[in-house]
Formats: sequence, C-alpha cells, structure tokens
Amino acid sequence: MALDIELATAYRSHLITERNLSENSIRAYLADLESLLLHINQLGVTEFAQLELNHIRSWLANLSTKGAARSSITRRVVSIRAFTYWGARSGWLSSDIGKDLIAPKPERNLPDVLDVQSAALTIKALEVRAQEEASASSLRDLALVEVLYGSGIRISELVGLDLGDIDRQRSTIKVLGKGSKERIVPIGLPAMAALDNWINNARAELANESSGSAVFIGSRGKRIDQRVARSVVYQAMAAI
Repeated sequence: MALDIELATAYRSHLITERNLSENSIRAYLADLESLLLHINQLGVTEFAQLELNHIRSWLANLSTKGAARSSITRRVVSIRAFTYWGARSGWLSSDIGKDLIAPKPERNLPDVLDVQSAALTIKALEVRAQEEASASSLRDLALVEVLYGSGIRISELVGLDLGDIDRQRSTIKVLGKGSKERIVPIGLPAMAALDNWINNARAELANESSGSAVFIGSRGKRIDQRVARSVVYQAMAAI
C-alpha cells in the first residue's frame, strides 16, 4: 500500500501550516507513514481505514528486530502518534488509534515464559522480517520464539536443545529442566514448521565443527547461550 497522494498532500500541508516543521522533519514524518503503510500491506491490510493499533505495534516491533535503536523507535512513535491524531481530526481515520501508543520502555527483565499477546505480536514481526530478509539469522530467530511460545519452555531449556531431542512424528521436544529432569513437551504445528524451516534451510549456513548437535547456533556456529537468546527476544519485543 503506497502513500496516497491526496493523503500525503493534506498531511504535508498540516505539518507546514499548523506544526511549522522543517523540511527535513516533514520528509521524516512522511517516510515513517509510508514505511508503516508498506508494512501493514504485508500483513494483508489493503484499506487505509483498516489500520489498527496492533498494526502499528507490529511495524515498530519489525523495525526493532532489524536493529533500529530505541531512540529511533521513540521518534517513530512520536511521528505516528502525531499522524493518527491529525488523521482522526481530519476524517482520514475514524478514531485516534495511536493515542495509547507508548515509546519503548527501558530494558527490563524478560519473563521466562512469554504471555500470549506479546508472543503473537513478536512472532508476527519476526515472520515479516523472515519474509523480507530470508536470512539464516531471521529464520533462526523466528523458530526460537515460535518454540518458546509453542511449548512454554524456558529459555534455559531452549538453548540446551539438541537435534536428537526433536520428535517430528509426535510434534514433541525433549527438554532438560531443573534438577536435570528430562520431560517430553508438545509444541504446536507453527512452531514445528518454523523449526524445520530453520534446521533444513538455514542452519547449515551458520554451522561449523563447533556446532555439534545444537539446534540453535549463533553467527560463529556455536550453541547460543541464554544471553544471546534473551537478546533475540528483547529486540523483537522492544516496541510492543
């Protein structure tokens, strides 16, 4: 969904006459809006009137997974909040859907288990990133979060997964929990699909002699540790 010329002209006029912004700021605001519209088009939203708060959050999360700094995300939050306020006032939107949008919070401790809403938004952002980049790391990150969400296991258990711990016929994984106790955990079909996609189509790009049988490996081929795994999820959740 490209930026509508009539909408862009009206918004630009508002930024000039009412906000008295510089040309550089105006270009940035319009670029943010176009970036948002392109993102929601990838989510299947084809009408501007269908724009919702969750779409904006998904866009911000996607930017974060691509490495956008918190300061950059904060600027975009301010930019889009200004747009939705104007859009509601001028009739382009039925309501100010961005009024509840907040800037990224300071980094916080990541819960061992993701809540449903956060996981769903994070996965959607990672899916878009994987489609855009088709890189080994993007497919790994999507599989990592899908398995966390689909199984409910802890990050400490996830990083210890070996290839032999996966039972594709039963859609289960074997994890080593607290007290070195093994247990069999079912995972959802989306998680298994993401896991297979990572292992079959991308893992080999990062693997080397130090990889062993680790399911999740880093850029140097070694098994990822909890710090790296948490960082993956932090980045994906930063704008949610």
